[in-house]
Amino acid sequence: MAIIKKFRIKSFKENKPLIRMEKISLSFGKRQILDNINFNVNSGEILGMLGPNGVGKSTLFNLIIGLIKPDFGSIIINGENVLNYPIAERTQKFKIGYVPQYGGYFHDLTLLDNLKAVSEVLIQNITDRNTKIDYLISRFELDSILNVQAKFLSGGQKKKLVIAMALMGDPKVLLLDECFAALDVMTIKMLQELIVSLQAEKNISICICDHQARDLLSCVDVAIVLSNCKVVAKGTPSMLINNAEAKTAYFGSSFKIN
Repeated sequence: MAIIKKFRIKSFKENKPLIRMEKISLSFGKRQILDNINFNVNSGEILGMLGPNGVGKSTLFNLIIGLIKPDFGSIIINGENVLNYPIAERTQKFKIGYVPQYGGYFHDLTLLDNLKAVSEVLIQNITDRNTKIDYLISRFELDSILNVQAKFLSGGQKKKLVIAMALMGDPKVLLLDECFAALDVMTIKMLQELIVSLQAEKNISICICDHQARDLLSCVDVAIVLSNCKVVAKGTPSMLINNAEAKTAYFGSSFKIN
């Protein structure tokens, strides 16, 4: 684990919440999804979310970006309640980048045209736009596949493209939904190293949810475990895997990081 994440934000450092989820509750019809959820994503922190299928991890991302509204509670970003901001205004004003589990790109456009399409929305100055596209192409080593239609890219290439698109607007927070799903071991390691380097180089706050618990815990500073509509445990990876409630709700008794 230390090979990927060589340092972790320590508890004695001053916590500066960038996103605060306060008393969030949500139901779909008669089915309760979230019940009085409270947690922070701190500035410059990588936070992971774990939990069984259907527990509400992706729903929390949808709430943060504004695809849905909670029945109760507040979402505070940079000290402001964002619930009345529509999705486009919210993501741009509060600089939120989002990488969905599926899609996130234009299937029939080339990789380069995908980057251009997003840049035209987010960057007004043409020179700045081209500079940012060139930087992302270099940063993600995309030169050899610029003219390939996105639908023909490999799983890892698609994920790199969507992360590059999410970074086009210089986000302060990056949400990654199931970013390790259905990827090979080497691609997962590449993404882990990319995530940690983004934190180190850009001081971006990153929130990841995934079912690949070992892969997630290898690159986060802290993580939360959700179960039965609530946050049942929070802590560093080493703390979390020894937490009795986390074991009961998610890890089981035999789970180990290495």
